[in-house]
Amino acid sequence: MSKTILSVDGGGIRGAAVTQFLSRLEKQLQDKHGISLRDCVDFYAGTSTGSVITLALATSEMDITELNKLYTADNVKPIFSDNSRVSQVPGLYAPKYSGDSKTLAMQASFGDIKLSAVPDGKHVLAVAFDVTNRRPRMICSTREADRELLASAVADASGAAPTLYPSVELGEDWMIDGCVIADNPTMYAIAEARKEWRGTALDDFKVISIGTGCCTRKITGIESRKWGAAEWFTQGNFLDIVTNGMAVSYQAMNILKPGSYIRVNAEMRQQPGLPNPPDDAMDDCSAGNISKLKKMGDWWFELYGESVIQLLRDEYAGPSLDRVDSLTGKPIENILE
Repeated sequence: MSKTILSVDGGGIRGAAVTQFLSRLEKQLQDKHGISLRDCVDFYAGTSTGSVITLALATSEMDITELNKLYTADNVKPIFSDNSRVSQVPGLYAPKYSGDSKTLAMQASFGDIKLSAVPDGKHVLAVAFDVTNRRPRMICSTREADRELLASAVADASGAAPTLYPSVELGEDWMIDGCVIADNPTMYAIAEARKEWRGTALDDFKVISIGTGCCTRKITGIESRKWGAAEWFTQGNFLDIVTNGMAVSYQAMNILKPGSYIRVNAEMRQQPGLPNPPDDAMDDCSAGNISKLKKMGDWWFELYGESVIQLLRDEYAGPSLDRVDSLTGKPIENILE
């Protein structure tokens, strides 16, 4: 029997594009086929904002429309509240945001739900990095100890982006955002799912991997030769560089059976179908930018929606799809160009 993985990248407020895409997907699944996205997915995986989305889908009964409403200016602005308690420069010598409001928002969204709330036969994984032991932390419902963790605490830890938020204590260890090791958690999801369902052949796994938009801010090579740590973080947006998920797309597309992988993503630049791209900052929570992110999610649905629905329903006969080609405005079939 085939298994379906839904993987969602990190990207802060850019998760608004993902929830908009999923809300459109859910409506069509219900209206045309009488099923829900939750009926089709066996394994959920997320990093940072992606972990918030996938944990909500996997462990709660939150309607996807309600999940989409979490990504509005009024709801997210408290999460990005300035770190007024420090005298240093926020973001450079101290976290840009306090983190307290993020913790409270996760608690309000998930309550006392634990990872064990995931339905029988399904699983969820969230990626963090354990700074105490300097190693990746795969927090997953396949592990008995992790099943007792609160979903709110897991989401809080997975979203503790360095420079933006303070580290988060989880159990006896301290975590930061999993984006530093796997902004795109697809390969971790495939590995964990294969370990859990050893009787399922690799060719029987289907993956829907959703990004949060590719950053396109230009880095001038000659200028970068002069940069030290401060310049790479302030001018080079180093965190955006290390969170680029294109390599993972290449890996997944080439190990999975052709036609069993769809990567929903696009560069956040002007291109056919996206005349007014959103800001690529992870924390631009202005109403105008969130509106642009939602429109990007609608655009994604027009491009990928029917193919994703067919893949979810075991009816897809097309090629594996990758991010949108910014020259044509259409999904590309091979990331080697």
